[in-house]
Amino acid sequence: MITSARMAAVDRNAESLGVSPQQLMESGGNAVAKTVRELTDVNVESTATPVVVIVAGRGNNGGDGFVAARFLDEYTVHVILLGRPETIRTSTAKQNWEALTTSRYNTTVIRDTSAIELTGPNGRSPDIVVDAMLGTGVTGALREPEATAARQINQADATVLSVDVPSGVDADTGSSTDIAVEPDHVVTFHDQKPGLTAIDADVTVADIGIPQAAEQVAGPGDLHSLSRPRQSHKGDFGEVLIIGGGPYTGAPALSAQAALRAGADLVRIACPVAIADEIQGYDESLIVNAYPGERLTPTATEHVQSLAADHDVTVLGPGLGDDEKTLSVVASVLRTHTGTVVVDADALSVVPTVDPAGEIICTPHQGELEAMGGETADDWERRAERISTFIKELETTHTFLVKGAIDIITDSETTRINRTGNPGMTVGGTGDVLAGIVGALACVLDPVQAATVGAYANGRAGDIVVEKHGNGLLATDLLEAIPTALQDPKDMATGVNSDE
Repeated sequence: MITSARMAAVDRNAESLGVSPQQLMESGGNAVAKTVRELTDVNVESTATPVVVIVAGRGNNGGDGFVAARFLDEYTVHVILLGRPETIRTSTAKQNWEALTTSRYNTTVIRDTSAIELTGPNGRSPDIVVDAMLGTGVTGALREPEATAARQINQADATVLSVDVPSGVDADTGSSTDIAVEPDHVVTFHDQKPGLTAIDADVTVADIGIPQAAEQVAGPGDLHSLSRPRQSHKGDFGEVLIIGGGPYTGAPALSAQAALRAGADLVRIACPVAIADEIQGYDESLIVNAYPGERLTPTATEHVQSLAADHDVTVLGPGLGDDEKTLSVVASVLRTHTGTVVVDADALSVVPTVDPAGEIICTPHQGELEAMGGETADDWERRAERISTFIKELETTHTFLVKGAIDIITDSETTRINRTGNPGMTVGGTGDVLAGIVGALACVLDPVQAATVGAYANGRAGDIVVEKHGNGLLATDLLEAIPTALQDPKDMATGVNSDE
């Protein structure tokens, strides 16, 4: 099954892979027409040419209906558009409406709800009514003219076919408010929608040519999960704690700056007092909370545990080093902290030895994975299988983001891959940036999605930097590119504000 939000992301990812919205709409409309034929073969007993009335909205669901009409020339077809043609919301749907009108198909434009009549062009009652008003992305009570149209569809003495999801029904829950179309059959696209299991109708899942890679490979559609409501408040997008530093000062600073650039509302760094001033000097936006000493030792355990409890996500490891006493504190934090922890660098070595209290996202490169006891392979598919096996052997629900030319993200149940990035990113510090990005995203996304979007954005930031400046990339160069990397290039080109 696939949720409406995930379906929208997959559609966008398919487009980024070269499968255009027009191709998908053409395939969707063809699938609708095929189902109409199957239903008329079963349900229409008259020897007269069957009458098909397509009630279409002004979005892509309506566009599927427009396309279906072109595949039904052997029928008497009447397309009813609910609203003015100039208000059709997508260029793809508008193009298919224009194809109908230019080709002189029987169409009616509804500007007044009282003008809705579900009849064929010859006045005959319909044998099939196609509900192509609203799709998976629309929730809430039906407005006019869709509400009136839905009532008439439900009262019609005809077989009712809904496109993708019945208009007025929530694709994820199956719930509806007030009025909703009550279909006899639904043709839904690509995969079953959760809400369709709750309705009393036959469901056909139609393959419309979305490649598997659109679901598996991280793409711009995944960025849409980061859209922000305009009425947002401070703290809505999370507070991140970076526990790091001691032998190294740059690593925790990079992680913290990356978390801020990736959208966290507030980021603090817990580090030894010996390097606190140096870390603070990297950026005035950093908040440093120091504990005594030159590295993390058991005397600071209670301090960092208390800080972690006050944050949405903790990033544990950047610059900590591999001192035995330091790693004992890492183990204590993992055993006791019930929140989400992103584990990176030397702290990764502790993960296989502890039973964590909270959610763990590990970000090793392949060498670190092998040091943890996992296995790797040259082929990414075999590597993904081995990582999943390793997670199961640990008997945990960890999420792993294993860095490489192709990043592997898996929790052993769901596996995603990421192809952004370039060889220049082998320079030190890019992993610290990635850990910070994932930490920020884990405040608002589930672990697999946070790791997937984090890998995509980190790699794309590297691609942006290399395209602009060429070779010689520094980890600090990625920071400024992160906000751009977290925006869909299509939205940037068209001026769409994802916050609206």
